[in-house]
Amino acid sequence: MEYWIWLSRIEGLGPIRIKQLLDRYQTPERIWRLSKEEFVKIKGIGEKIADNIVDERYRKNLKQYVSYMKKYDIGMITILDEDYPEKLKHIYDAPMILYYRGNKRLLNHSCVIAMVGCRQCTEYGKEVSLTFSNELAKQDICVISGMAKGIDSYSHMGCIQAGGKTIAVLGNGLDQIYPKENVGLYNKILQTEGLILSEYVIGTKPNKLNFPARNRIISGLSDGIIVVEAKEKSGTLNTVDFALDQGKDVFVVPGNITSENSIGTNNLIKQGAKCITCAGDILIC
Repeated sequence: MEYWIWLSRIEGLGPIRIKQLLDRYQTPERIWRLSKEEFVKIKGIGEKIADNIVDERYRKNLKQYVSYMKKYDIGMITILDEDYPEKLKHIYDAPMILYYRGNKRLLNHSCVIAMVGCRQCTEYGKEVSLTFSNELAKQDICVISGMAKGIDSYSHMGCIQAGGKTIAVLGNGLDQIYPKENVGLYNKILQTEGLILSEYVIGTKPNKLNFPARNRIISGLSDGIIVVEAKEKSGTLNTVDFALDQGKDVFVVPGNITSENSIGTNNLIKQGAKCITCAGDILIC
């Protein structure tokens, strides 16, 4: 475990480079033992990243990470493990390491639908998110989202209210709760046998660059995504791009043509996304 934690701490060493190293050396323990000179010779690594890999600051306090994870029931799944989710194995830049709290069986649930949309959502968006996620949960469909403000939060809530299971994928370490007002939601997901997931090691703070990367996991674990509200230029559309690249179905709830929160969603419909007006319109699972 310590060697995997070490790999996930190294700045600039993303999933593609970790995969490159694993393909070559098979285990993180063997990677640990390499010298800077050996790293520099590897195509795509370079001197700066090689310096980071051998930097002692990333190799310190690993036992403390393990102790913290055990204390707070934070588990780890690596791409070499049998229970690593099959759906994620086939996406571009699949995460090599997943940290989790809660019900990891949901990673291989038979049907998972992502729900995404505006953080500053309207009452209409709130109502749609709660209703759709509630109805999906009653059909034993797992709802996955990013636990952000707005549509994400209401999608998790609606699923929980119906007695369903939900997955929250974070853009920070599992010891951080962002936004702060979602402390109750975070705990409720765990109390109802849901799952909280991140590729980021504990101690990683919320960073705007982490959230687009987080979105590929939300889409990757899903069988399709529902977009409830999205502005013309929205981070939500980043998740749609991942879904299209991954060959996932994209469903869009139409919105008020006078609302800026509906410009992005209505444009997606014009571009050929599947327009839905009730949860029953989703027939992919």
